[in-house]
Amino acid sequence: MKKKSRFARYSTEDKALLMLGYILLGLFVLAIIIPMVYIVVASFMDPITLQNKGITFDFEKWTLTAYERVISNSQIWIGFKNAVIYSVVFMAVSVIVTMLAAYPMSRTDFKGRGFFNIIFMITMFFGGGLIPTYLLISDLGLLDSMWAIILPGAFSVWNMIIARTYYQGVPQELREAADVDGASEIVYFFKILLPVCTPVIAVLALWQFVGMWNSYFDAMIYLNDTAKQPLQLVLRSILIQNQPESGMISDMQSTAERAQLAELLKYATIIISSLPLLVMYPFFQKYFDSGIMAGSVKG
Repeated sequence: MKKKSRFARYSTEDKALLMLGYILLGLFVLAIIIPMVYIVVASFMDPITLQNKGITFDFEKWTLTAYERVISNSQIWIGFKNAVIYSVVFMAVSVIVTMLAAYPMSRTDFKGRGFFNIIFMITMFFGGGLIPTYLLISDLGLLDSMWAIILPGAFSVWNMIIARTYYQGVPQELREAADVDGASEIVYFFKILLPVCTPVIAVLALWQFVGMWNSYFDAMIYLNDTAKQPLQLVLRSILIQNQPESGMISDMQSTAERAQLAELLKYATIIISSLPLLVMYPFFQKYFDSGIMAGSVKG
């Protein structure tokens, strides 16, 4: 007798609900994939063909013009370098501050824990606003420097709550074993606790890197020197203001040719600016579902 499949054993209502879920999930995946495919193909298209006929998979109509002009532009590379530096430094500072702040908040024997919880929660809902923040940055002498866009947002209460919750899930036996071995609070935190918190550290690091990589508003407000501006401001001028760097289209004679090439440059810059994130995700993905806590306590 042939064994029924798992799907065949479901009731009619369950089958209908499952099929509906598959359809909605498929539509959601298509809504993500189709724009991505369009951007990738459009970035290789000849600008005249793209404007007149749209995208095509005829490789004879493809060109590397947009990528050649983007890569050869010095301001793109300066912005790319600045964006990488800002994102890495911001990620490191933010994760260090968050993990250090979350640890005492996870300890039930920490005096004043409730008071600090209230203070942290207030900052989640109320802020000083743009003008007071700008005046503070100016008084501290941080204007037009890297720290003007790194320090104000380095600490996130939401990330601290996530780290605190993860700390609270660490078995108490680890702390008791450390006490028996005579480990100090600092030794326990850095050599015992942090190694088993690698998943949450990886997640917070990825969040903060992506957040800084996609951010442009703070840089637009606090940075005046073009040599210090990140890639996002260059992309903003291309994607939103439709103003590519002059070196990218300076050899175009007619206004129509410049407009066509400017449209093509949008797609190429989107692809190039997304590469670091596409490279990072596979390396961090393994930490999202990993059970690194399993087996950390023996006996």
